[in-house]
Amino acid sequence: QVQLVESGGGLVQAGGSLRLSCAASGRRFSGSHMGWFRQAPGKEREFVAAISWIGSRTLYADSVKGRFTISRDNAKNTVYLQMNRLKPQDTAVYYCAVSTAQVMGIKRPLYDYWGQGTQVTVSS
Repeated sequence: QVQLVESGGGLVQAGGSLRLSCAASGRRFSGSHMGWFRQAPGKEREFVAAISWIGSRTLYADSVKGRFTISRDNAKNTVYLQMNRLKPQDTAVYYCAVSTAQVMGIKRPLYDYWGQGTQVTVSS
């Protein structure tokens, strides 16, 4: 059974930083892209960032570009999201996801496995 477990969420003041982690287990994700999405109350889940299997390619939503950095450690089957200069509008539940599609993308249907999410709250 595939399991994705996020950690690292919490409450932080605007301008602060958090580092999210997502550990994958249950299968080897060789060749899989990994991504982060987020969902704020009353809003749809939106793409945040994605990283290719060997980490050579990354994608970011415009709203986080320059502030967030996605990385991965394939030996640990783990993906990270370093979030700097956080803003109140970054408040959301953050989900990691795995895509077995050949093309790395930002659309939710491309992602096959999802974690349960971790809450990030940024106070003003």
